[in-house]
Amino acid sequence: MTSSLVQSVDWLTIAPPTLTAVVALAVLVADLFVPEERKQLLGWTAIGGLAAALALLVPLRAGDRSTFCLTADTQVRACSYTADHFTLVIQLLVLGGALLTALLSLTETREKLPAGEFWFLLLSSAAGAALLPASRDLATLVVALEVASLPAFALVGLKRGDRMSGEAALKFFLSSVTATAVTLLGVSFLYATTGTLHLTELAQRLDDVPGQLQTLAEAGVALTLVGFAFKTAAVPFHFWVPDTYVGAPLPVAAYLSVVGKAVGFTGLILVTVVAFPSYADVWGPALAVLAALTMTAGNVAALRQLSTRAWSAVRLLAWSSVAQAGYLLVPIAAAAYSSDDQIGATVAYALMYAVVNLGAFAVVALVARSHPRNRIEDYRGLYATSPAAALALAFFLLNLAGLPPGIIGLFAKVTVFSAAVDAGLGWLAVIMGVNVVIALYYYLRWTALLFRTPEGAVQKAPHRAPAPITVAIVLTAAAGAVLSGYPQFALRFATDSLF
Repeated sequence: MTSSLVQSVDWLTIAPPTLTAVVALAVLVADLFVPEERKQLLGWTAIGGLAAALALLVPLRAGDRSTFCLTADTQVRACSYTADHFTLVIQLLVLGGALLTALLSLTETREKLPAGEFWFLLLSSAAGAALLPASRDLATLVVALEVASLPAFALVGLKRGDRMSGEAALKFFLSSVTATAVTLLGVSFLYATTGTLHLTELAQRLDDVPGQLQTLAEAGVALTLVGFAFKTAAVPFHFWVPDTYVGAPLPVAAYLSVVGKAVGFTGLILVTVVAFPSYADVWGPALAVLAALTMTAGNVAALRQLSTRAWSAVRLLAWSSVAQAGYLLVPIAAAAYSSDDQIGATVAYALMYAVVNLGAFAVVALVARSHPRNRIEDYRGLYATSPAAALALAFFLLNLAGLPPGIIGLFAKVTVFSAAVDAGLGWLAVIMGVNVVIALYYYLRWTALLFRTPEGAVQKAPHRAPAPITVAIVLTAAAGAVLSGYPQFALRFATDSLF
């Protein structure tokens, strides 16, 4: 009995999230000794740590490593941590997104935010987000979800003395804690039903649940999905998004829109496709309906944003992220109906969305330096004062809309649309098509505003971009351009990543 509990540990396999966590602790300790005028060193240390964590993905590129495995003789090898191609692609997205967020945050920490706390919280959250895609048991999944989430609550409320920031953090915290409690209740039901938490063993045992436990198992499946649906900002768990994004520091809003969303979708993929395939008739229709409701609610709310309202630019991106979550849910729902593996479409779309949404937030952060209320109207005539920033934002918005020259945005939407059609979800494909047309209006309205003459022909002062923000804009624009020039790479990369 003792030998069956012995677990192997492969330190290289767990190196990316481990290094991120170690650097977080190092930054926290160093903050006690670094003088105030040299706090920027903490930011560069965090950036170096994230870059090193990304580099550690290279020796794992074969995607054939796992650790913390039970040695008992079972039909399916049960491991708690697996570094397969799916894990590596999501870790690339998460750590890359955290790195770009760190670049956007260098100026903020120098001028407004407490540096030591900020870098510790960002790295801690990134470590949890990098752990989650590798998790292959429900206990590790929930722990990784909370490690990614708890620092994010503090990041949102880090603008000391700002009422909106504190309110946003409280709303985010209370709604997330409620979702986590429901998820833990579902996990307990599943453990009571099957006697295991490992995803592969769970999939086997849910195939043969005794009749008297069938209802308990179905309730466990449904409740477990709630926490991950909350993280994806799926309707009706989306109400925290606009206020949280507006109240949070802009780099944190960018982080939540990409890395936070990646955490939710990764967890959703793992529990549905890996752990609950035998209950596809339960989660498949539920996710299809959630996808339709989410994309519709997000697009309609984005459409209603007034360009003269304070923080309307951030609110529009917030509601846009809710709509994009609806598109991302479509291939996961399709996986319940089709024998073909549709998850590659979600991963490909997530890669596109991460690049262009972070780029859009980078330009918004630049404009916010001279227009702190960040209204859409503040972008009128941006091309006259900052032509490069205007062209970059136009490129990012056209990608989100799925229009040329943003070929990767169009390609990603067609891929998701095809996943719905191939799975026989014609009604969902129609709803997605209608929503894409709705979204065209507000994306194109904002894009057109960039090239209009400022009201009264008053020449605005040029936007002076700090070097870190410039680097973030250039990196995201370059990545978007490369993917638009070779869009097949995104789908091939994502499809090859599947576990």
